[in-house]
Amino acid sequence: MYICICNAITESQIREAAEAGADDLWDLQAQLGVATNCGSCGDTASAILRENRQAKRPKRRAEPVIYEPSLA
Repeated sequence: MYICICNAITESQIREAAEAGADDLWDLQAQLGVATNCGSCGDTASAILRENRQAKRPKRRAEPVIYEPSLA
């Protein structure tokens, strides 16, 4: 699906850029030209980047880890 109509940038191109290291909208603008004309795609492109970062985060443990010192 096209995210940036002005520059014909697709969602998959944004995801690929995120996987390659794009970390914020500035990176996407430099690499792909996203949000450099009318700018209306900036929020959506940023949301895709956030989604990618969250997917890369390690899963949290369901239960807390409790430290018990050894009595030895």
